[in-house]
Amino acid sequence: MAATDTTVVLKPRPQVVAHSVPRKRLSWIEWVTGTDHKRIGILYLYLTFAFFVIGGVEALLLRVQLGAPDNTFLTPQRYNELFTLHGTTMIFLFIIPVFAGFANYVIPLMIGARDMAFPRVNAWSFWMLLFGGLVLYGSLFFNPPEASWWNFPPLSSVQYSHSGGSDAFIVAIHLIGLSSILGGINFIATIHNMRAPGMGWSRLPLFGWAMLVTSYLVVVASPALTAALLMLLTDRHYGTHFFIPSVPGSGIREGSALLYQHLFWFYSHPAVYIMVLPAFGIVSEVLPVFARKPIFGYKAIAASTVAIAFLGMLVWGHHLFTWPISTIVFAFFMISSMLIAVPTGIKLINWIATLWQGAVEFRVALMFACGLIGTFVIGGISGVMLAMFPVDWVLNDTYFLVAHIHYVLFGGSVFGVFAGLYYWFPKMSGRMLSERLGKASFWTILIGFNVTFLVQHSLGLSGMPRRVYEYPASAGWTGYNLVSTIGSFILSAGIGLTLINVVRSLRHGRVAGPDPWKGNTLEWFTPSPPPANNFDAIPRVRSVEPMQDLRRAIQRDSERVGGEAARETVSA
Repeated sequence: MAATDTTVVLKPRPQVVAHSVPRKRLSWIEWVTGTDHKRIGILYLYLTFAFFVIGGVEALLLRVQLGAPDNTFLTPQRYNELFTLHGTTMIFLFIIPVFAGFANYVIPLMIGARDMAFPRVNAWSFWMLLFGGLVLYGSLFFNPPEASWWNFPPLSSVQYSHSGGSDAFIVAIHLIGLSSILGGINFIATIHNMRAPGMGWSRLPLFGWAMLVTSYLVVVASPALTAALLMLLTDRHYGTHFFIPSVPGSGIREGSALLYQHLFWFYSHPAVYIMVLPAFGIVSEVLPVFARKPIFGYKAIAASTVAIAFLGMLVWGHHLFTWPISTIVFAFFMISSMLIAVPTGIKLINWIATLWQGAVEFRVALMFACGLIGTFVIGGISGVMLAMFPVDWVLNDTYFLVAHIHYVLFGGSVFGVFAGLYYWFPKMSGRMLSERLGKASFWTILIGFNVTFLVQHSLGLSGMPRRVYEYPASAGWTGYNLVSTIGSFILSAGIGLTLINVVRSLRHGRVAGPDPWKGNTLEWFTPSPPPANNFDAIPRVRSVEPMQDLRRAIQRDSERVGGEAARETVSA
């Protein structure tokens, strides 16, 4: 009877994982003047998703114009303006900076830091991005740019473009580029110098590796674009002739439009990996959490990230295959372009191996990560085809290239953005997104995306040129274009479902708790949302999965204390 009547009271033990706590609502002045990396990350996300919606509306208008032959919905000038704004918005104002939003929020938390290395510079990077967007869209009040998102001369020369739209484009990209460079320097300094005790390079989270390598790419490649645009500005207004041919009889040597393209693509092809590598890092974080097993080949994935960035700096010339350049030069760029498939394939094999025989839990974040893998493979295959310069000669100026770039950037980047949104939203807001609405959004986006862009491969193979605003009914492209336009509206509906999900869940979503996914990295050690100082005590990192180590330590302690309590009960 003594044994059954005795009650053992265990002393409360300190919690290793903190609980979520309510946060006071911040005033708009605190948002505007604050330097907390978490607030800045959220500002980035709000701003970039606003531009995402604007760019999406522009895309729908373009698809309406192309949905029928001989359409007069848009004039040629309005089509060119919308085309330019859509490309510039999606690349420079959404895909590139949206990952800075995720990284600003989670990188200091992941590595055990209390803030970014340079908080004021971090805030200034955001405001320059905003100012750049305002300058670009301020051109709507006079004449928007119409020389496409690459702004090639001579189309962007003062002889062809008298309006201030090209000047607005140049100033806007300068501001956005400087924002990216300062942000990249900040991430490099933070990751190099502010990691938690015990977090060596072999224990850095893979999203941290992706952002570190991406930041180096930004710092190295962006000055080339800045220089090109500055020279273009002087060509337009100060009589120089870097890119624009001189006036006949002036005695001034003619400029070279090819020089602009070399400088532009020296930045813009690495920019493809600036847009894709962070998405790969998100996939590498999401897969092991929902497969309930460690990432397969951590070192191989980290090394392949570095290899992709290095090779990405050597392949800009494959954008110039239609120019009269030496075949030997073409062969070099062709081989180096194909070599990128090797480290990319390493990532894909390791991701699949991570899922293989795992206790897979199909949450929305994982579904978007798997969607990225499938769609990016299609874009990669078409990219290998275009890397062969005889094939590129035929397909470069067709809709095949339009399909390829969207499978790479939407399939590879935007699917990663949505995976990150569904994965980290509970940490940022303290609320859960609706899984039912999220799954409906995923399938609608996946179907709409493939309906929109898969048929564009056939359009390109049928000979439809890109950068045209109309086509005759006799060309035989009407059916494909109609399908693509219908798909674009399905895709937009899927994106709208996620936006509704976010707005609804911010107020009515289920409370998340600090660690709803049982994640692997240190951001899940903190409350949701985290406090201003991030950590009261920074845990020591002993592996690439510090949260799993902490859980195992808690379980061992509980079993040991439980065993001691049981022995005390029996002895009593």
